[in-house]
Amino acid sequence: MCLGVPDQILDVREGDLRYGHVAFGGVVRDVCLEYVPEACEGDWVIVHVGFAITRIDEAEAARVFSYLEEIGDLGELGRRPHGRIE
Repeated sequence: MCLGVPDQILDVREGDLRYGHVAFGGVVRDVCLEYVPEACEGDWVIVHVGFAITRIDEAEAARVFSYLEEIGDLGELGRRPHGRIE
C-alpha cells in the first residue's frame, strides 16, 4: 500500500516545473509542487510518489502523525517530522 505523508517545504524553485525540497524526519528530498501552486516555504503538504498533492495546515499534519504513531506505522517509517510537530 502507498501512503502519502506530510512533509514540510524547505524551499521552492521555479522553472519549467515547480519543485522544492521537503523534509520529514531528517530526510530531505526533491518533490514536484505543480499540483499545489499556492504552497510556499514552511507550508505542510501531503507527498505521494514524489508529488505534493495537497496543502495542509500544521494541526492536520500533527493529527496524521498522531494517527500513524497510534497504529504503529510512524515507527515503521523510521522517521520523525522535521518541523515543530512533536
